[in-house]
Amino acid sequence: MVHAIRIHETGGPEVMRWEEIELSPPGAGEVRIRHTAIGLNYIDTYHRSGVYALPLPAIFGSEAAGVVEQVGPGVSGLKAGDRVAYAMVVGAYAEARNIPADRLVKVPDGVSDQEALKKGMEVKSIEFVKQGAEIYAKQ
Repeated sequence: MVHAIRIHETGGPEVMRWEEIELSPPGAGEVRIRHTAIGLNYIDTYHRSGVYALPLPAIFGSEAAGVVEQVGPGVSGLKAGDRVAYAMVVGAYAEARNIPADRLVKVPDGVSDQEALKKGMEVKSIEFVKQGAEIYAKQ
C-alpha cells in the first residue's frame, strides 16, 4: 500500500485526504515510479475546487520526478533505478504510481529531481524533448 492525497468531493483544501491506496503491478507499457519530488501548480486548485472536473475520487497533481521501481511488460529503455520525470499526467500527489512509460523522460546525472521540476515552473515556456537520457528546457 502507498499513500496519496485524494479528494472525494470538490471544495477547499479541507477536502484533501491523506489515504492509503492499493497500487497494482504496472500493466503493459507502464512503469511504477516512487515520487521524490512533486510539482505544485495553480491548476491543482482548479481540479480540487471542481473548476476543471476530475472523476471522483481523484488524485490530482500533474508533474513529478522519481525513481523507477518496476517495469511492466513491453517496456524498453527504462529499468528499475532510473531517475525520471513527467508533466501533464494527472495523479502525481502520491508516494508512488503507475504511469505509461512513453510519458516519462530520464533525468540526467547532475540534475536533481527538484531542479528538473523547478526548471519547468521557472521558464516562461518549456519544451521537454525526449532524446535518450537528456532533458532540454527551452525559453
